[in-house]
Amino acid sequence: MKIGPYELYAIEHGRFKLDGGAMFGVVPKVLWEKTNPADEKNRIEMALRSLLIMGDGKVILVDTGTGTKLNDKLKSIYEIDFSAFNTEKSLNAFGLKAEDVTHVILTHLHFDHTGGATVRLNSGAVKPAFPKATYYIQKGQYAWGRKPSERDQASYFPENYVPLEEAGQLVQLKDSRELFPGIEVRRLFGHTPAMQVVKVSDGEKTLFYCADLIPTASHIPLPWIMAYDLNPLLTLEEKKMILPAAVKDHWTLMYEHDANHAATKVIFDGRYYRMGEEVKL
Repeated sequence: MKIGPYELYAIEHGRFKLDGGAMFGVVPKVLWEKTNPADEKNRIEMALRSLLIMGDGKVILVDTGTGTKLNDKLKSIYEIDFSAFNTEKSLNAFGLKAEDVTHVILTHLHFDHTGGATVRLNSGAVKPAFPKATYYIQKGQYAWGRKPSERDQASYFPENYVPLEEAGQLVQLKDSRELFPGIEVRRLFGHTPAMQVVKVSDGEKTLFYCADLIPTASHIPLPWIMAYDLNPLLTLEEKKMILPAAVKDHWTLMYEHDANHAATKVIFDGRYYRMGEEVKL
């Protein structure tokens, strides 16, 4: 997809699984399992999908997947799978190496979004995975990641982001803003404090990278909200803010975790918001 001076692509870092009940909160399994079948451990398949933006002298990556630093226990719990997709292979498909990435926008610091931001060397040291890139995170999210609550601390691994600050490659933003011409980051607070979603627009075409506001196309309906969200009623209000604009202005929504749909339009049928036509990225 081309928007303004940018070419936009969906790339995948791997696959993993999370508990279906946690992914759909108060929605009964009899409903969510129709489109997201669970395995014997009640886990559903999830993508680790980034937005790759190229143009205007920039190579921008939005989020980085789990990376490869997780121990064997966690790899088993989440069934981390790089057999079909991995970061190196996905970048190579566009003739890119890690050194070619100029900017990385981290939506938030949960392990499945920022694990690939750093790599562990044979010496045991951890360094930025994209050595020439500037990384962006919201200041409020970084502060939360340094001291998360007991409820969500299992999702945060400082080795994924503290080395970015130590290397002088991390920029902490304090607000919603246009980060680059036509590329906007917007702060949200329902899923986790100061998560930033990404909107790319030229006034005619718009792509909205949902991050964990709408992690899969199944989460488009207003009440389909993850149990992982710290403030689900705030997530509800944020969806009420985003979805009408997406319908009115024909935005493309891109889903970070949907195993079957990378991006779609969204429609309102008079009662519910739901997935529209598929969009190829």
